[in-house]
Amino acid sequence: MKYTYYIADVFTQQIFNGAQITVFPQADGLNTETMALIARELNLSETVFIFHHLEKSNRRRMRIFSPLAEVDFGGHPVIAAGYVLGLCGDIELTSPISSGTQVTPVVFEQNAGDIEVNISSENGQPSFVQFSRKIKPLVDHFAPSDEELAQFLGIAQTELDHKKYSPRLVSCGFPYLVVPVWNYETVRKARFNYTAWSQSIAPQTAAQEIMLFAPKSPFPDADFNVRLMGPQIGMHDDPPVGSAMPAFCSYLCSFEHTQKGTHAFSVDRGQTNTRRSVISLEMDNKREESLTVRIGGQAVLVAEGTLEMTENG
Repeated sequence: MKYTYYIADVFTQQIFNGAQITVFPQADGLNTETMALIARELNLSETVFIFHHLEKSNRRRMRIFSPLAEVDFGGHPVIAAGYVLGLCGDIELTSPISSGTQVTPVVFEQNAGDIEVNISSENGQPSFVQFSRKIKPLVDHFAPSDEELAQFLGIAQTELDHKKYSPRLVSCGFPYLVVPVWNYETVRKARFNYTAWSQSIAPQTAAQEIMLFAPKSPFPDADFNVRLMGPQIGMHDDPPVGSAMPAFCSYLCSFEHTQKGTHAFSVDRGQTNTRRSVISLEMDNKREESLTVRIGGQAVLVAEGTLEMTENG
C-alpha cells in the first residue's frame, strides 16, 4: 500500500529554515510499531500521522513520533499538520466571502488531549496556523546564584539581566530554568558547561533544561530571542523551542510589570545559518491560576513523497 507524505518547514516562510516536520495526511491502516519505524527511517525531529473521524469533518486524530519514541504533545506538528492538510485539500478551507483572510477551525486530538486550531487562509491557500492552550503554570523564584548561572552558560555574571527580569523556574508540565541576559550576542555565544552543572546542587532541585533569552533580536519580526541548553542538548545545538513557549509566556506573566490584558509578541530561535524560526505568541494575562496562550506560525512545503508499504513492511 502507498502512503503519501509531505515535509514542511515550520515557523518560517523560508525553506531550509525552521523545524522539519513530516506529515502523513492519510495514515489509516498504520499501527504503532510501523509508525515508529517510519519515524526512525525518515529521521526528522517529528513525524505526524493523521487519522480521520468520518462523522466529524473538522476533527483529526494525530499521533506524533520522534525517531526515538511517541510524543504525547507537540506544537510544531500542529502547525505542520494544519498547513499541510489545508494545502493538500484534506481539510476544506473556509470559502472567502470577499477578498481577505478566512479562518477555518479544526480540532486535533493528540495523546495529551484536544487541541483547538485555527487555519488562516488567503486565496484558498493556508497562510497561518494558530492553536490555543489553557495551562496552569508553576512558577518558583528559586534560581542558582549568578556565579553558578554564569558558569553553567560560559558567560560573565554582568551579562545576566536583573533589571527587568530575573531567573525563575517555570513548569507547565516540563520544568525550565528561565535565565534572562541583556543581549542577543550573549544568547548566541553561550556554551553549556556540563562539569559546572554536574557539580552544582541546582540540577537536583531545578530543571534539566535552561531557557536562555534576550529581550532583543537583530531581526525586525521578533521581540525576543530564545535558546534551549542543557545536559541532554549538544554544545552547538539550537533545538526547537515551540514546546517551551507556554512556560515562557507564564514566565513573563509572573512579573508585576506585565500588565493585565492580552499581549501579542514574537519569539525567534537561531539565526539565518541555523534554521531560524519565528513563533507568534498571544497570552491573556488575568493574573489567575490558569493562563490561556495562543501559539502560531507559518510554514512552507519542502517535499512530497510516497512510502511503499509491502505486506512484510
